[in-house]
Amino acid sequence: MSALTAVLYLALAVYLGGWYADRWIGNFSLLLFVLTVVTLGYWLAERLRFKPAREAAAAALGVQDAQRRAELAKMGIAKVDGDVEAARERLLAQPWWLDWTAGLFPVILAVFLLRSFLFEPFKIPSGSMVPTLLVGDLILVNKFHYGVRLPVINKKIIANNDPQRGDVMVFRYPVDPRVDYIKRVVGLPGDEVAYINQRLSINGKPVEVQSLGDYYDEDSLRYAPQFAEKLGSVQHKILVDPKRQAYYGGDARSFPHAQNCRYSADGVVCKVPAGHYFMMGDNRDNSQDSRFWGFVPDENIVGRAFFVWMNFGNLRRIGSFQ
Repeated sequence: MSALTAVLYLALAVYLGGWYADRWIGNFSLLLFVLTVVTLGYWLAERLRFKPAREAAAAALGVQDAQRRAELAKMGIAKVDGDVEAARERLLAQPWWLDWTAGLFPVILAVFLLRSFLFEPFKIPSGSMVPTLLVGDLILVNKFHYGVRLPVINKKIIANNDPQRGDVMVFRYPVDPRVDYIKRVVGLPGDEVAYINQRLSINGKPVEVQSLGDYYDEDSLRYAPQFAEKLGSVQHKILVDPKRQAYYGGDARSFPHAQNCRYSADGVVCKVPAGHYFMMGDNRDNSQDSRFWGFVPDENIVGRAFFVWMNFGNLRRIGSFQ
């Protein structure tokens, strides 16, 4: 068993190493599930086989020692050398391969349940949500806000709240579901979303915006016009640069339900199909979103982002952003 455990740890190290080196895209949910199942197997084996076997061996050693002392006492020998307690402790001690598997099961199980059904941490990798979220922000995502889903397969089993305009949502990227994206919900099922000449309209009504002056982006080292935008009951900040017009050519028209979108030199108009959502980044001219790769189906939803729990470069970032 120690050799098998060493092989399993080697496979884990190779998987994590390749993931870190960008050799492949890792799936942390699947990894946690596999670790939970494997450590559960070791934990059950420890409780049902290995621990009882060690306790039986320790008990047998105690019986043997008692019998030996009794026989020596009959011969008038009262003082007997040997520390049977130390030997019993060595027999009862958990070997390393059980300590690093069965011993970790409760911790891994707790992390798996917490991450799968309650809250999941994410790191913001790009500037598509500036100024709401910055590169390096470590955020928490509420996994049950939109309903309880089975881990790994992301199948909804209990419904909860429906996504609302203005929500910041984490979802599986429709082009590659192995990758998680974060954007703001702009269009709900049945909405007609128009982004023409860098102005957003929903169902023919322009979204309310108010100029806030320039915003200095420390990552790009430049200023960009900043606005306050109101989607539903949510007011948030966006960046719009009139000097940067989006290009919707290339692959921007090849996605499921692409026939629901009309592209022109001025922008795009899309009718959101049932069971789907139209997502946009707050950094409107630096965001690959539904304007380019289409709609997000309900089954791709991961959860609702709501809190920055850490930014090691700027501790003032910690707090709610909803």
